[in-house]
Amino acid sequence: MKTLKYLLASLTLVVTFISVHAQGSMTGGLAVNKVLTSYYGVKNALVADNNGDAKSKAKELLAAVIAVPSDKLNADQHKIWITYTDKLQFDSRHISESGAIEHQREHFTSLSKNLYAVLKAMKLNSTVVYEQYCPMKKATWLSETVTIKNPYYGKKMPECGRTTETLASVKQ
Repeated sequence: MKTLKYLLASLTLVVTFISVHAQGSMTGGLAVNKVLTSYYGVKNALVADNNGDAKSKAKELLAAVIAVPSDKLNADQHKIWITYTDKLQFDSRHISESGAIEHQREHFTSLSKNLYAVLKAMKLNSTVVYEQYCPMKKATWLSETVTIKNPYYGKKMPECGRTTETLASVKQ
């Protein structure tokens, strides 16, 4: 049964990867913004304490990370992407393979830190990104809104945290 689930997940990733590459028109900026949108799906699932949805959204995130056409990035962006892509894939994969929400949240911590570094350095985000901090967990996450919705404590402490930095949107 576990092998069947693994095969289905792998097949989903391959189909997504092929369909994105078949489109041929995805720019580096669009692809990185798809990664960010997929990340928000994982974050919002953790806010809702929904480990099943986090697992599913992390599969989408992993596919989005894999699909970034690094050849469409400028030299500096390419170097940054190559530095972080394996780390983003590692954490996305772990979240997508785990049903334990605490384990998902552990990987979400480093996923958030690494994605923030990518976005800050590459300057490709088409929307405002808020970096938010949970003092109880001593960890950050990224948000599409200034409203605090804590993914580390979910429904237990949804408003625990503060915005620490804002990345302005960049015109593509």
